[in-house]
Amino acid sequence: MRLLVIGGSGYLGGELMKQAGVAEGEVHGTYLSARPAGEGRWHRLDVTDRAEVAALLDRLRPDMVVNTAYKQSDWATTAEGAMHVAAATASIGGRLVQVSSDALFSGKAVVYDESARPDPVHAYGAAKAAAEVAVAGLLPGAVIARTSLIVGNGDSPTEKLVHALASGATSGVLFADDVRCAVHVADLAGALLELARANGPGGVCHLAGADAVSRHELGLLIARRDGLDETALPVGSRAASGVAGPLDVRLDSTRTQARLATRLRGAREFLARG
Repeated sequence: MRLLVIGGSGYLGGELMKQAGVAEGEVHGTYLSARPAGEGRWHRLDVTDRAEVAALLDRLRPDMVVNTAYKQSDWATTAEGAMHVAAATASIGGRLVQVSSDALFSGKAVVYDESARPDPVHAYGAAKAAAEVAVAGLLPGAVIARTSLIVGNGDSPTEKLVHALASGATSGVLFADDVRCAVHVADLAGALLELARANGPGGVCHLAGADAVSRHELGLLIARRDGLDETALPVGSRAASGVAGPLDVRLDSTRTQARLATRLRGAREFLARG
């Protein structure tokens, strides 16, 4: 089996490349600007270039494609890029897993299961919603996997921010009213690979952690695990800050979890000390 990870040089993409390299027969990854160091079947790809995407997939002809590529401030990458990947995957008869986000929800309902319709309140959420429509329309058998805030073993952007805030290397606050169901990158990658390998139906899946935690509580959990001074973490309110975006968004992953062997742990579990 041949797997192609679009955005394999990114944080989630890198974990997918690592896990798939152990389990899969042939793994390829793409990057945009800097080719990752070390061994690997790497290909430069700009997903905003439809012809370039089509040419790469026609040449590699992967059985499975996982698309992790996005840029929060770039509609072309997030929305149009997903459309290009879906069209190219459909043309070769491959299976696509499109990584989506809880950012496409407003937070008005708080808890969202796989049947929930997007109601974005900012540009990034709108781009992710448009990507889902394009993928489902071009490739009805595709898996659309919505996830949440991704954390790891110290190397995620969120963990790096917490360390920088605790040390005083950067300024800012962690919002106490911004709630998400954070997921561990290893759990997420394992679940995505399961969905890519499966022969079952596509459609929307939710892959988020079992715990709903605020960004401030998440920061405290990271600080305790890593031995940082948690009292040094500044707390604030997103609602009062005027920063655009949803507040409390909780993905209900119960239905998807029932079909997976990979367990999606909650933040209070995977960030526990000891």
